[in-house]
Amino acid sequence: MHNNFRYYEEVSSTRTNALFLALTFLFFWLFIWRVKKGKKGHLAMALFCLGLFFLFYAVNYRTLIITLTSESLHLRFGIFSWQVPLDNVEACQLDEVPWLKRFGGAGIHFMSIRKRYRASFNFLEHPRVVIALKEKVGPVQDISFSTCRPEEVLRMIREAISARQIAKTAT
Repeated sequence: MHNNFRYYEEVSSTRTNALFLALTFLFFWLFIWRVKKGKKGHLAMALFCLGLFFLFYAVNYRTLIITLTSESLHLRFGIFSWQVPLDNVEACQLDEVPWLKRFGGAGIHFMSIRKRYRASFNFLEHPRVVIALKEKVGPVQDISFSTCRPEEVLRMIREAISARQIAKTAT
């Protein structure tokens, strides 16, 4: 099978990126303020490291790229990516998670939801889709990700899975 594109989406969040940039500037400003006051201890180094951490977040988690082909779903968040072969998809649906876990942060997170370990590629304000895996990838049983068009993503994943099953039974 060739890897023709079935679906492509770039998801971003100006609010999330603004938050990461604000935290970057805050921690760098606090670092500079401490150094100017002559306080170059462990706290100054911690503030600098936090500034670097949020700078990385602002750059790396700017855009989530979702690509669905006839063979796999590929999620890319900056330097991090995850590929889900469609043959390993057991089910997909809208992601319904407890309130605290839904707003637990943006970026890539690993958490347990209903006794299933999950990798989540998300922004705070966009709806999410969750994919249950037939076989674990390490400890991960589910993959969830934000999308601006969850219904279309679900339809396209289901269609791609059906097309693969039909092609396999035809051969």
